[in-house]
Order: sequence, then structure tokens, then C-alpha cells
Amino acid sequence: MQKPLISILTPFKNTANYLVECLDSILNQNYTNWELLIIDDHSNDDSYSLVKKYSEKDNRIKLYKNDGEGIISALQLALKNSSGGFITRMDSDDIMLPNKLEVLANSLLQFGKQHVAVGLVEYFSEHGVGEGYKSYETWLNNLTETGSNYNEIYKECVIPSPCWMLHRDDLIACDAFNPCIYPEDYDLTFRFYKHGFKCIPCDKVIHKWRDYSTRTSRTHIHYAQNHFTTLKVNHYLGIDYNEDKIPVIWGAGTKGKLMAKLFLEHEISFEWICDNPNKIGRDIYGKELLNFESLATIKNSQSLITVANKDAQKQIRKYLAKLNLEPIKDYIFFC
Repeated sequence: MQKPLISILTPFKNTANYLVECLDSILNQNYTNWELLIIDDHSNDDSYSLVKKYSEKDNRIKLYKNDGEGIISALQLALKNSSGGFITRMDSDDIMLPNKLEVLANSLLQFGKQHVAVGLVEYFSEHGVGEGYKSYETWLNNLTETGSNYNEIYKECVIPSPCWMLHRDDLIACDAFNPCIYPEDYDLTFRFYKHGFKCIPCDKVIHKWRDYSTRTSRTHIHYAQNHFTTLKVNHYLGIDYNEDKIPVIWGAGTKGKLMAKLFLEHEISFEWICDNPNKIGRDIYGKELLNFESLATIKNSQSLITVANKDAQKQIRKYLAKLNLEPIKDYIFFC
């Protein structure tokens, strides 16, 4: 029986320096029943002509120019012209290991619909990978190994944008790339979560994720921290907010203040606590900042923790455990 066709969706813009490695890694896949929908998002380097040469040699590579502008528009165009029953993404500056498509497809074939196949990733850079990215890689891969990605979905994006695969019908069911919301990969991950698509555990590194100073996620305004916080709060309100509970914001830093503003805009009542003695008792946006020990007196609360300091988070976890509170139901870490 023929294996399912996999549609690989890949936007690109000015990545001529990396496209050869990317395209060669796709051509070298063990799994050969694929099509590449690769979309030029208004490049002004040699990217388009480079991809065109590849497409002329292999009819599985289908090259288009983006009528709109940006990654979301390019992904919409790619999906529109795709035919595969399985859908995956690929970044034009990354590298697939030879077994990537095979591993992801086999996971979907085994577990069926309403599942997301994911794999381990490995960052690489000609200048060396920074500690922040190494830490993110370790954290992300630990979740993927057990399929527990959603457990910490409000911290960071828990599904790597270029290393997932799912059934076409499932992607369409959660509205695919139609919402024009950035960061688009994190928004899509939340919609997987909302629709109850389970992540399939994987213990294999199948994708090499390139880091460099001019990559889009580092430089574009769409991926600034305020976009992440706003996205997380909006999805929290649509998925895990319980009107019978009192939201309690932890922390009065940039993220805590933005969360408080968003709650006020939505006219949602909340309490606000922190462990900074210089801020306790102060009034911000009409709310008094309380000592964290006040949580014990707030009945039926749901803590939303924006404290980024790792040592402080450990202390917070101990305190929450002392109160016999449960993740998601009673508290969520947003950092």
C-alpha cells in the first residue's frame, strides 16, 4: 500500500545562504512520497532563482510567489496548493535529518487522527548556540520525549514550528493558518491544545534548527515579547479561564503589568500579588499589590505566575504544593 503523501509547507525570504542545505536535506529523506510547496515571500537575493533550479529538476518541488506578504500569507498559499493527507512545516534555513518525515509519518499512522506528531530538535549555529537557546532546546525536548508538551504551554511555544506533522483534516478543523495572529506558530499550538490534539511522544532528534542573528524570530516585531504575552493571555481567557475562580497575577514586572492591563480591558476582576517588598502595598492601575502569603486567604483562586526568576519559581512551587494546589486548575506558569 502506498504511503500517504506528505505536503511540506515552506515560506522563504532572503535565505539563499541556507537553502541548498535545506533543499538537499529534503531530497535526502528516507520517506520519498512528499511534495514541497515552497513560497517566495518577496526575496531580493538569489533565493528564488536557486529554488527554481531545484524545482526544474524535481517535480515534487512546487515553487510559488507570495501574493500577500509575510509568513502567514505564504503558509495559506502553500496549504491552498497542497494535496497531501499529511501536512508539515519546514523552515528554509533549517536541516531535516534523513529520517524526519519517516518518523513523523509513522507516528501519525500508528496513533491516527487528533494527534500531533512531533520530534526532538537540535539548535546549531556557526557562531555557537547561546545558553538561552540550549536551555529552551532541553526544556522543549524533555516535554516531547513524554508527549507532555501542553503541561507548560503558557511558558513558551511547546511545539517547534518546523517539526510537527498532522492529518490535513485536523489542521483544517483548527482553522489552519487563517487567523492572522503572530507569533503564528505559538497561536497554532494553542489551537492544537484547544482542540484536544494529543502530542505523540518521540525520543529521536530529527530536525536541526539554525540560529543566527538575522533570523526572523529574532528581528521581526511580530515576535517581540509583548506579542507573546498578549497571545498567551487571550488564549488563557478562551481556554483555561474559569469564571468561578479568581485570577491572581503573580509579579509586577513587564509581563505582570501587561497581563493586568489586558484583564482590566476585558473587565475581569483579579487580585495581584508579588514578593518584592518595595512593591507590596503599592497601587498600580487601581489595584493594591499584596504579599504572596495572601494567596492562602483568597478562596477559589487560579494563580497566573509571571515571575521569571528560576529560584523564585522554585519557592513559588513549594508554596503552591504546601497549599495542595494543582497545575492548570489552580495555577499556571506564564514564564
